[in-house]
Parts: sequence; structure tokens; C-alpha cells
Amino acid sequence: MTPVRRRAFLCGAATLATLAFAPATLLGQGGHRVSRLAWLAGCWERASGPRLIEEHWTRPLGGLMLGNGRTLQGDSLVEFEQMRLFERGGRVVFAAAPSGQAPAEFESASMSDTAVTFANAAHDFPQRIVYRRRGADSVLASIEGTVGDRARVLHYPYGRVACP
Repeated sequence: MTPVRRRAFLCGAATLATLAFAPATLLGQGGHRVSRLAWLAGCWERASGPRLIEEHWTRPLGGLMLGNGRTLQGDSLVEFEQMRLFERGGRVVFAAAPSGQAPAEFESASMSDTAVTFANAAHDFPQRIVYRRRGADSVLASIEGTVGDRARVLHYPYGRVACP
């Protein structure tokens, strides 16, 4: 192999290796749609008597938002959940790993600057997860779907709180 061909081959191989290990954002595949959900970033709470529900979301960076939530009854942990928002195939995916349950993914069915609906018709309950922005300091989260033959909707109105 001539020195010129060898150099061209090595440059091409290096480029392919770089692309193989590059984050999706460098490949032009991620981040733009997730960034539309920047309004969800921060810390949110809902208190009802001794019950406290928290959700914390990181700001969108690298095409990803990370979230975690927990529900407390007094000083006792009732449940927790780890969540991710990322782009795949032109849609934003909500991936959830709730305590005691199998992980599940929901794809964005609709998204605006103030609301997003994620859906997974094959999931038991919920089949839809909705976040609606209601001003700078309020979000209404809902889980929706059917249980058996009955429609069910649960609303979780959150207020913004200072992050610890």
C-alpha cells in the first residue's frame, strides 16, 4: 500500500471508529426534541396530608433528561422510580423503572411547548403519561388508561420547589 493510500485508509478508519463511539448528539440524532421539555427540569412536589410525592428532573443536556421520583408516607418510603427522557427514531421516549415493577418505555404521541403525552398501548396501566405545564411553578402530571374494562385517570398536581 502506498503511503498516500495508507494515510487515507487510516484516516477513514479513525473517522469510522470515532463515529461508532460518538454520542447520538454528535451524529445529529438526539437532543433537539428533548430540549423542548426543558420546562420540566427542576424539583416538583405534591403534599397531601402525611403523603409526599417528589419528582426531580435534570435539564436537557446531551439529548437526555434524567428523572427520579419517590413517594413517602410520613417518614416511610412507599415507592420510588427512575426515569429517562431521550430521543429515538424522531420521538421522545419516556423510560421508567418503577420500584417493584418491570421497566417500561412510552413514546411521545404529542408534544408542544407546554404539554407532552407519552403512550404505550401494550402496557398494563398506565397506557399514557401526560405532563402539562401550568405556569412557571406548576405542572400537572397524569397517568391514564384502562384497567380491565374501566377507564382510569390519576392526576398529580405538582408545585415547583427549591432543589436540595
